[in-house]
Amino acid sequence: MYDVPTTPPAPTPLPSRTEHALATIKEGILSGRLASGQPLVEADLAQELAMSKTPVREALKTLELSGLVVVRPYIGVRVRELTQADAVAIYETRLLLEPEATRRSVLACADTAPARAALERAAEATEPVQRSLANRAFHAALWAGAENPVLVGILEGLRDQTALAAVTTWARQPSWRDEAQEHAQILAAAEASDADLASQLTRRHIAGFLDRLRQGGAPA
Repeated sequence: MYDVPTTPPAPTPLPSRTEHALATIKEGILSGRLASGQPLVEADLAQELAMSKTPVREALKTLELSGLVVVRPYIGVRVRELTQADAVAIYETRLLLEPEATRRSVLACADTAPARAALERAAEATEPVQRSLANRAFHAALWAGAENPVLVGILEGLRDQTALAAVTTWARQPSWRDEAQEHAQILAAAEASDADLASQLTRRHIAGFLDRLRQGGAPA
């Protein structure tokens, strides 16, 4: 008998260079390490990340689409300067759309396990950036099953901008503990398949943050 050669397990794929550049630059923006209005030079970022300019360029294109950077002709790429008016507009849009998306998702019996996992990550987070991204994942998990690709696409497009608004506002008004309790209430309603209550609590939650923004919790 001959020994049958065994196939070694496939190595775990590493994140692509573009994904690594995207994650690093996004973390830099949300943490404030890359300051509001700061120029983002492809060559400098590529040198810092020890990679070519191509993945950095692709990452910046993605960040432009998500609203974290702006590209100005003859000037270049800069970190977006989020004003109070910008933050209010973001949350007003969420207030109009997200409660209904959450209601539809709960009615469709969407899986709530990803939302609970995100809530746990937010509770364990020690940095505002990680907490804000976990919170964005929590909300997304609740409206992702709304079965309306246009509605979901609009909310998805606001995720990074919402994270930026939340982090900069927490720097002035650290309200995340109260928001965590509100998240738990929303999740409990979703897990109980109470679509109307989940929608009402989501509306109240977003409206509360919007009120704080209007009362002076403006991003720097």
